[in-house]
Amino acid sequence: MSLKKIRTLLGALVCALACAMAFNAHAALFEDDEARKAILELRQRLDATTAELRKSGDETAQLRRSLLELSSQIEQLRSELAKMRGQDEQFARELAEVQRMQKDMSQGVNDRLSRFEPSKVSVDGREFTAEPAEKQEFEAALAVMRKGEFGPAQTAFTNFLKRYPQSGYKASALFWLGNAQYALRNYRDAVINFRALVATDAEHVRAPEAVLAIANCQVELKDTKGARKTLEDLLKAYPQSEAASVAKERLARLK
Repeated sequence: MSLKKIRTLLGALVCALACAMAFNAHAALFEDDEARKAILELRQRLDATTAELRKSGDETAQLRRSLLELSSQIEQLRSELAKMRGQDEQFARELAEVQRMQKDMSQGVNDRLSRFEPSKVSVDGREFTAEPAEKQEFEAALAVMRKGEFGPAQTAFTNFLKRYPQSGYKASALFWLGNAQYALRNYRDAVINFRALVATDAEHVRAPEAVLAIANCQVELKDTKGARKTLEDLLKAYPQSEAASVAKERLARLK
C-alpha cells in the first residue's frame, strides 16, 4: 500500500472518530441500534486499516529481506566469478607451460636425432652426404693441420681414411694428409697420398695442387727427371690452373 493511500485511510478514521464523538454527545438524537451499528462499522474500518498497515509493514520487511538475500547472492556470484577467472588464468598458464615443455622435448629429440642422421656438406666445391661423426672427425683433423701441428694432423687424417674409406671427404683428406707428410719431410708417403687423390678424383679442385706437390716431393728426393715428367703431365692435364703457371716456372729452373 502506498503512503498516500495510508494517509487517506488515517484521515477517514479521524473523521469517523470525530463523527462518533459528536454522535455520543448527541446520543439523544439517534436510536441505540443505529449508534451501535455506527460504532461497529467504525471498528471494522479501524481493524481493516490496522491490518492493511500491518500487512504493508510485513511486505516491506519481506522486501528488505529479499533485497538483502539478493545482494548476498550477487556478492557470492561475484566471488565465484573471480575465482573462476583465477582458475582460467591458472589453466592458461599451465597449458602454456605444457606446450613449452612439449616444444622443448620435441626440439631435444630432433637435436639428438640430428646427431646421428646424415646431412649434406660441401667441401672443396663438392657436395655430398656425411655422417655427423664423420664430419666432426674431418673438421677436427683439419683444425689440427691449420694449427701447424703436422704430426698429430698426419695421425688424424690417416685414422680418418681408415675409418671412412669411401667418404666424400676422401680426396680432401688425402690432400691434407700429403701436405702434413711433406711438412714432416716424409716425401715418399706424401707422393703416395697425392697420387691416390688424383686416382680417386682427377677432376677434384685440389688435383692440380696435388700433382704440383708430387713434383716438389720428387725434387726433394733428388728425382729431377721424375719431377720434370710430373710437371709436364700437369701442364697437359690442367693447363688453365694456377698450378700450371707455377709448373712452367719450375720446369724452366729444372732445365
